[in-house]
Amino acid sequence: MTRRTPPDSPFLFETIEGPDFSFELAGRRDGLWPVAGTDEAGRGPLAGPVVAAAVILDPDNIPEGLNDSKQLSIARREELFDIILACATVSIASSGADRIDGTDIRKASLDAMRRAVLGLSSRPALVLADGRDVPPGLPCHGKTVVKGDARSVSIAAASIIAKVARDRMMTRADLVFPAYGFAMHAGYATRRHRTAIDNHGPCPLHRMSFRPLRQDGNDPADDDLSA
Repeated sequence: MTRRTPPDSPFLFETIEGPDFSFELAGRRDGLWPVAGTDEAGRGPLAGPVVAAAVILDPDNIPEGLNDSKQLSIARREELFDIILACATVSIASSGADRIDGTDIRKASLDAMRRAVLGLSSRPALVLADGRDVPPGLPCHGKTVVKGDARSVSIAAASIIAKVARDRMMTRADLVFPAYGFAMHAGYATRRHRTAIDNHGPCPLHRMSFRPLRQDGNDPADDDLSA
């Protein structure tokens, strides 16, 4: 008989096939229903808001193809955005550059997630939050799910809503501040964006606490710019 020794680093070999509804069903078994997923988009850019969404899916009408928004094409994200809005309970909130600079990107992101949950028309009994932090001030139980947008369909739906909403905001911002090319890069630190800042200086949408805009070289956003 062949005996197989478990790997000493199991997480390196763990494969995630895609998000499912198991976290939500576990909550329902524990008497926590309905369950919302929440996620944000825009932690890393030099400009624009961080946008959060909260979504309560109908277990009898879960859209097909939900996944981490970064794994989907622009066209598929846009398609799923409309589908989710049509069949789920959705709320969106954002924290702008002033709030980000006045606190830090982590706190601003968590606050946007909290406000997105509070904006839901139905109050959840449990919130599944992508990442390692439960947003402070939730009106219900909260549970973190690391890489949640690839593991929970509710979080995946929230990631799609947040990403598409933020991209649309930055496209509109391009009409107000056309010198920066926001419609092309959504505020991320591309070469074109950095060159525009050098040529025109920052605009009100820029996060002055981020390098290279921050003058003292200390960037509080260095901790986590994962989204």
